[in-house]
Amino acid sequence: MTDHTSLAATLRVWRQRLTPDKVGLPARSIRRTTGLRREDLAERSGLSVDYIVRLEQGRATAPSVQAVAALAAALQLSPSERDHLYHLASLRPPIDQRMSHRITPGVQRLLTRLGDVPISVFAADWQQIWWNASWAALIGDPAEVAPEHRNFVASRFPIPDWGGRVEAWPVRVENLEASKRSLVADLRHASARYPADPRLAVLLCRLLGGNQEFAAMWRSGAVGEHTEDRKVIEHPVVGHVQVDCDVLTAGDADLRIVALTAEAGTIDARRLEQTRYGVGTLRSDQSELHASLD
Repeated sequence: MTDHTSLAATLRVWRQRLTPDKVGLPARSIRRTTGLRREDLAERSGLSVDYIVRLEQGRATAPSVQAVAALAAALQLSPSERDHLYHLASLRPPIDQRMSHRITPGVQRLLTRLGDVPISVFAADWQQIWWNASWAALIGDPAEVAPEHRNFVASRFPIPDWGGRVEAWPVRVENLEASKRSLVADLRHASARYPADPRLAVLLCRLLGGNQEFAAMWRSGAVGEHTEDRKVIEHPVVGHVQVDCDVLTAGDADLRIVALTAEAGTIDARRLEQTRYGVGTLRSDQSELHASLD
């Protein structure tokens, strides 16, 4: 390991990239270093200045779990950076106990620029957390369904006593069996990564107890993965629209971005455009964002 990638060097780089205003500290008129001072980091982390110095000089190479956690919080590290810090300290990174619904500002800007493309974002348990107006025009407006019932897995595996109207998805796929196995595998992965998430626990309990097909696939250890797929959207006005469905991931939170597109110049592309501009009264702002969770 070179000095540029060592624990000491990494801590120095991460400290120097932060400024006092970013962490709520008053700006100082005279500064001999860029970013935070070691005293600033010590104040924010609860560690001694001497220990910070020894870490950055490579004289302390085995910080405790508590010290690493305090440094990660004080340096405002992202989940991937936090995990990297634990690895540099020869420690096992912590497991995120709950799913995240946060869409980063950069991803939000990208999604807004793709307003003509039907797009929706789902959490790790396939709970729908964001969609644009083009998605609502093609699939149906999720706002008409209670937030707790906007779950794609619950739609694929109906639960009789769910307690409300689950969002309907007017979508046909070429290989329904493979699609279902992929969803079961996704929930298995999510349950391992987020063992303390209450919403995921409730969903799994209801699926295992209320849908025999899901329970059988779960017990069999079903595995699968999402690849480029063709789907048919059964639109009530323009008819069937065949689209390519791509599932992309965003960041470290297991968020899934689902994008539906049609080949330019085809009848499906024209029908897709009709759903946006020629059917009923659609929203004028096609890049409008819709918050689906309280």
